[in-house]
Amino acid sequence: MRFNLINGFVLLWLFSACNNPAEVSESRTPEDTPRKTLESSAHILETLDPKAKVVLSVLGVMQDGGRPHLGCQKSCCAADAIPSDVDYRVVSLGLFDREHTKGYMIEATPDFVAQWRTFNGIFPEMALNTLGGIFLTHAHIGHYLGLSYLGKEAFNAKGTPVYAMPRMADFLKNNGPWSQLVTNENIELRPTAPNDTVQLTKNLSMVPILVPHRDEYSETVGYQIIGPEKTAVFIPDIDKWDRWDQSILCLIKLADYAFLDATFYDGQELQNRDMSLVPHPFIVESLDLFDVLETSDRNKVYFIHFNHTNPVLNADSEAANRVKRAGFNIAEQGQHFAL
Repeated sequence: MRFNLINGFVLLWLFSACNNPAEVSESRTPEDTPRKTLESSAHILETLDPKAKVVLSVLGVMQDGGRPHLGCQKSCCAADAIPSDVDYRVVSLGLFDREHTKGYMIEATPDFVAQWRTFNGIFPEMALNTLGGIFLTHAHIGHYLGLSYLGKEAFNAKGTPVYAMPRMADFLKNNGPWSQLVTNENIELRPTAPNDTVQLTKNLSMVPILVPHRDEYSETVGYQIIGPEKTAVFIPDIDKWDRWDQSILCLIKLADYAFLDATFYDGQELQNRDMSLVPHPFIVESLDLFDVLETSDRNKVYFIHFNHTNPVLNADSEAANRVKRAGFNIAEQGQHFAL
């Protein structure tokens, strides 16, 4: 416990420095970066390390609508464009503390049932009725609709902990059918606060991070995930990096892994929509912003939360190769990381 708490306090102290982007010093320029050494090097567990006390599993990588996307007539959603052995599920992470046999999920997506089965298949010692909790980021459909499967029409859970910010918790309490989950005690709402540590076990804690997004019904948060040895940052949705009062460059440097919003590759993907109405940092914008990072920091970044139109979903595309050549990673379902 002592190591984890001290480590957490140090991380949170450093994390507070990221609140002022102007104070972040970048000593390198794009011209200083050694291009020939940039190729990404994933820190992924090819097989689950039995010594890892806490494991982070990628359970989904897609934007809320998934792939194939309802109504999409483009080639990206054609049957022959989607490999038969690949299931493109909506973005979600699983966290498992082996020492305490406790599992947690970040997001309750429309693919919640399949994602739970995958997560439980990796760690069969878990039981759904003793799931440690579900952490929500915000009230857009891909991030909370899966809670419905905990209701009496389906699993009929008994007090599954759901961690949510105040507006998110109020939204669930005061709007059906979610309110029924609360009154029937299928879920137990556990309100969180920005930058406050939620200590789950002696090995694992979570810190909500407020980010700017289209907050129609709730706040939007990312999470700092603190394990006994390593930390991760998860920010699946944000408007633009320059609209935030914190420095994403600083957060990347402080973390061991950074799972970051990569909804769109560039501004040309949605020809039939005004993309300013669905703001996200384009991957090309992130590549430019992150160009000052050392290679070791670039290797920490895993782009995630892909719209079905995003060309990086094709591993052989020029877009995907550009990301990898620059030293960054493209998150994939089934990856595991030791924390």
